Amino acid sequence: MELTDTLKEFMEEGGDWERKATSLAGVSIIRLPATKNRPASLAIDVNPINESGLPMKKKGVMIMNAAELTAFRALFTSEKMDGLIKPSKPCCPSGSPQEKQRNPMFSRFNGIPQG
Repeated sequence: MELTDTLKEFMEEGGDWERKATSLAGVSIIRLPATKNRPASLAIDVNPINESGLPMKKKGVMIMNAAELTAFRALFTSEKMDGLIKPSKPCCPSGSPQEKQRNPMFSRFNGIPQG
């Protein structure tokens, strides 16, 4: 069966919010329910998986059309994204609660007196 036929069948017979796995890890197809303003539709859900095979985020990014895909590609491949993520890393707590407590940058957030 062709991919188009499979998607048409999923659109017709799938349940609202039903998710269908794809051959690309971290990517699935979701059947979105109809709303007052639009009929039921399909969206691509992108949520990369980690080393354990689990999704990295609680919710992925939903892409509903080619224009959105193009816009996300342009953002994710922009060198300016690297310029934003690198300086933000020291500002974000990570690791175990003990590691967060030892980091003086976050001492005012975790009840440790500032020195």
